[in-house]
Amino acid sequence: MYKLMTLVDTVRIDPTLLGEDVTDNVKKALKNKLEGKVDKKIGCLVAVCGVENIGEGHILYGDGAVYYDVTFKAIMFMPENQEVIEGEVLETVSFGVFVGIGPMDGLLHVSQITDEFMSYDSKNGRLVSKTGKKALGEGDHVRARIVAVSINERDPRESKIGMTMRQTALGRLQWIEEAREKSGGKGGKKKDAAADAEENN
Repeated sequence: MYKLMTLVDTVRIDPTLLGEDVTDNVKKALKNKLEGKVDKKIGCLVAVCGVENIGEGHILYGDGAVYYDVTFKAIMFMPENQEVIEGEVLETVSFGVFVGIGPMDGLLHVSQITDEFMSYDSKNGRLVSKTGKKALGEGDHVRARIVAVSINERDPRESKIGMTMRQTALGRLQWIEEAREKSGGKGGKKKDAAADAEENN
């Protein structure tokens, strides 16, 4: 889930930048320091949107830089348990697929993709159902539910986000659309029949 948050941090402005626009320098410093960083409590900082307040600068002994306490707005991404999210399949492996969900990746284990048994087709780099009716590979878009979240602050790439598609209205978007068309076709016929009966009365 994406959130717009107000945060506070301290940034260092190098002495070579003194005399230039403070707000611009502070915003650049915040971007360089924080964008892409992950915090267990608030998630991944995607983008610094704007600086709201810059406190008085202070200097540390032996360092010619100026340090500012800054209040700023930022867009955060925090995957939440039971959240339904859409993403793109980035990689297919024998045990499942990795799905890009915003700035992070989630794992859809092969057992959590569909009720059908799926096997890995190494030649085409896809997971294929036993009947051959369903296949999932790189570039496919899916809707899944997050079922496990373990954030690693030190190495965000080691964060683990487990997902499932074995529930109603989840799956590859093409599968969902096909299921909707099938049920919509039947529902449409019933509606027409009901309308005809009403007209005949």
